[in-house]
Amino acid sequence: MRKLFRLSERLQSTWQEVLEEFCLHQQAQGKAERTLYDYRAWIGRFFRRHPDAWGDYERLRRAVLEHFAHLSHKAPATFNMARKYLKLFFAWCVREGYLPANPVDGIKKRREDGTPRPVSLEAVQKLLTACDRKSFTGLRDYALILFQLDTGVRPGEALKLLPEHFNLRSLEVYIPAQVSKTRAARTVVISPQTARAVQRLLAVRPAAWGSKAPVFCSETGQPMQVSSWTHRLALISRRAGVKVTPYQLRHTAATELLRGGASAFAVARQLGHLHLSTTRRYIQLVEEDLRREHDRASPVARLVPERVRAPRRLD
Repeated sequence: MRKLFRLSERLQSTWQEVLEEFCLHQQAQGKAERTLYDYRAWIGRFFRRHPDAWGDYERLRRAVLEHFAHLSHKAPATFNMARKYLKLFFAWCVREGYLPANPVDGIKKRREDGTPRPVSLEAVQKLLTACDRKSFTGLRDYALILFQLDTGVRPGEALKLLPEHFNLRSLEVYIPAQVSKTRAARTVVISPQTARAVQRLLAVRPAAWGSKAPVFCSETGQPMQVSSWTHRLALISRRAGVKVTPYQLRHTAATELLRGGASAFAVARQLGHLHLSTTRRYIQLVEEDLRREHDRASPVARLVPERVRAPRRLD
């Protein structure tokens, strides 16, 4: 029988204090600000649901099981994300002597469908039409939709970009290493239409915001979180009669670039893929589109129709 674990006198810390120590350690390891935000969000969510779990290992282990049982009806990606952050946190707690074992051990990762889910350009057009460009937020939404569709930049990267990262004259945008999810800097290109939308957005910014307010900021000049942009895009989607998420704009950018003739290397560079294996998911989707189009429009199929073989006569 496993021995009950309680924090020693030396380690009488709350979960909030331990979590902040963990995040400080991760920050010292060079983790991105967005990653630190995710640690606090996912781990904090667990402890807010199970506030009495910390301090007794058996109680903590049961709380973890209850937590993932509650998540069992969620999408595999949501389940796996919670598992990832909690397992990393508790593994660190074991190494630091806060826990005798990792309570997430034994909980298996769920199989995810990694198929990209782009939306039609017609759906994006409805989104753009639904943006009220007479207001700052509407103008920002319009420019951000175009920017994501044009570049495939991750929403968390787009929301951290400053005016200095945009070279609208050369139609280039620099994604610094500290902004990039992969911690590798890159330069993406944009179309003149996107550049004009960003230029209009920058032109209406109050001078008091200065150059430190992100390009795609809130109406008060404050940085936006990905969750805020997700919520905002959901409101626009309902108004437009479609359903589009920030990451679907990224998926749509990749597939439409490939359909338009861009090479896999160009798409990988634009989207910030470290490996072409990630880009191949989009290539496969485009190839499936080609197969469907070919089956529907093949001149050979029209000239030489498939003969339907009659079934054998039964005795």
